[in-house]
Amino acid sequence: MVKNPIRDLIVGVFVLAGLTAVAYLSLTVGGVSYGGPEGMTLYASFDEIGGLKPRAPVVISGVKVGQVTDIELSEQFRAKATLEVDPDLEIPIDSSVSIVTSGLLGDRYLSLQMGGELDVLVNGDEITFSESAVLLERLIGKFVYNSNRGGDD
Repeated sequence: MVKNPIRDLIVGVFVLAGLTAVAYLSLTVGGVSYGGPEGMTLYASFDEIGGLKPRAPVVISGVKVGQVTDIELSEQFRAKATLEVDPDLEIPIDSSVSIVTSGLLGDRYLSLQMGGELDVLVNGDEITFSESAVLLERLIGKFVYNSNRGGDD
């Protein structure tokens, strides 16, 4: 059998390219990425997070500007989410954040609605206006309960 070094080199390059692509996809799907410099850390408290998870996106007008880095229980027994957003953003102090669902049964994410104040949030501030997740199960329960009571009139 005759050895062909050019063919071996080409096969080696393709194998290396394939392994690199698999490694890149694994890191991307796993959520590991280098996002450049550290973002601005903000906090928001909610009565109900309804399935919000760390690494959930934070969006403004549908554009991703950050992600949820941590969720923990606060001293007031509320869910406290830690957000890391783009440090170049100037978010007014009267802005609000709400937990919304992507589609009818999709993943949860945070939506920031910008306020109108001139003062802006700085690293470590808390967004005081928050809207908790709407749970589909509770809405259905209220609808069923109220529809049963409505027939008695």
